[in-house]
Amino acid sequence: MVPASRSTRDIEVTAESLQADLSRLELQRRALERELAAVVAHLDTVQRALGALEVVMASPAAATASEAAPETAGSAARRRVTGPARAATRRRAGTERTYGRLTEQILEYFAQVGDADVRARDVAVALGRATDSGSINAVRSTLDRLVGTSRVRRSGRGLYRAG
Repeated sequence: MVPASRSTRDIEVTAESLQADLSRLELQRRALERELAAVVAHLDTVQRALGALEVVMASPAAATASEAAPETAGSAARRRVTGPARAATRRRAGTERTYGRLTEQILEYFAQVGDADVRARDVAVALGRATDSGSINAVRSTLDRLVGTSRVRRSGRGLYRAG
């Protein structure tokens, strides 16, 4: 039989160990929450920047103006940096037409629903698109690009409204 004082001491040691683990885990949780918040903020910034760049890259006037402008040392450096991206855009010409069509469909949908708050899933269903996560994410990405260009506004977490 184990003496009562030894089992009491074992319980105290276990409780102290668990308390130390709890404190360590709480600190780790707070650090991870801060890191996640930073990643989410950065993700939002990157998505907005990418949306703005896609609008610029899809604009025929911007492409014509940049090709017609005389080349300077600065524009040559920019062309070297953006050249592969520009070539990839040209290779994806069919994809961009789809992107433009989806954007037009979404804007038409918002013109019909007026001042209602809608989710990306609602938009996908209304447009007759598949309701798998990939299709809904494509709609959500387009909505986020439209938010970035102030054509649609975010009215709450996951909610969009005509701009």
